[in-house]
Amino acid sequence: MAGQAQAWLDVSDDASALTLRPQGDWVVQNAQALDKSLQTLDTVGRRAATFDLSHLDRLDTAGAWLIYRTARTLERAGVQVTTAGGTAAQSTLLHAVAKSDRPIKVEPREGNVLTNLIVRMGAGLDEGGRTGRDLVAFLGLILETLGKTVLNPRRMRATSTVYHMEQAGLNAVPIVALISFLIGAVLAFQGSEQLRRFGGEIFTVNLVAVSFLREIGILLTAIMVAGRSGSAFTAQIGSMKLREEIDAMRTLGLDPMDVLVLPRVIALLVMMPILGFISAMMGLLGGGLVVWSELGMSPAMFIARLHDSIGFWDAGVAFIKAPVFGLAIAMVGCFEGMKVEGSAESVGQRTTASVVEGIFTVIVLDALFSILFVKLGI
Repeated sequence: MAGQAQAWLDVSDDASALTLRPQGDWVVQNAQALDKSLQTLDTVGRRAATFDLSHLDRLDTAGAWLIYRTARTLERAGVQVTTAGGTAAQSTLLHAVAKSDRPIKVEPREGNVLTNLIVRMGAGLDEGGRTGRDLVAFLGLILETLGKTVLNPRRMRATSTVYHMEQAGLNAVPIVALISFLIGAVLAFQGSEQLRRFGGEIFTVNLVAVSFLREIGILLTAIMVAGRSGSAFTAQIGSMKLREEIDAMRTLGLDPMDVLVLPRVIALLVMMPILGFISAMMGLLGGGLVVWSELGMSPAMFIARLHDSIGFWDAGVAFIKAPVFGLAIAMVGCFEGMKVEGSAESVGQRTTASVVEGIFTVIVLDALFSILFVKLGI
């Protein structure tokens, strides 16, 4: 059975057995002609076949694939196939081709817009469920590490903790203060305009004070910290993982939870109440300046009205939320950093996911706290 002059297949049969002798150069240049010849191979009534490779001059991956494919076709037809006469290099190449023979994952046919939307929603819910489960497991690991540190304070890395308190807390004061001041001023201005219609502009102080102390101050702070510090945690840990520094830590007997995660968690646990307090004060200052300029209320009257309008729990609930928000932001940031793998693109993807998940987690926790405090009557 001839292909081209440079490569052909010699076939001989004995009763129910076939002997196949590839000859010449079974290389990619001759693959097309050899493939046509192999398509006409008669396997009817054959029970055994032998590939005799002793006459091959050259063999590359394309030729090895043709031999392997023919052997698999014969086996599917019920023929017992053996190989003989090949050199060590030829046998190794055939084995490599056989090992790489894996089914190709066929992409599903694209459906209509509604079907694609449902599929994407399902995939998103599945991914969200997996992420939520892994976050709970990571939270348990953080609490375990924190408990060990409380029992043995010498495990705590004080220098690293103070460094992250500076980076995530002290350096965030200007942006938190500025944004809170502006939001407080806007809230007071818009609130006074609406309350003036009912002759109740005096209650602008109540609006600014209660909303900033209970909700806006700490929520605004948490969102800014999630976008600023949570993303930084992910990028830092993710970059270290790409450079295999975390694997090096484990090789040296260092626990990444102790070295990388816990200092960041403790830093935000400590700094979030402080940042929340600064945010609330700056929001009240911004609102007070608007009330002074727009309503003519003196600072002394504003402070007196402020004292009458707020209670202990108006400020207390923010300090209950603050450490929980800090723990959530640090947990999500470190968790996504630990999931980085492969390339720098993964760092960007995980950093984006960290910001989204951090803000989402903070808002969900804030909603749960609001329901809890309403039920408790505080």
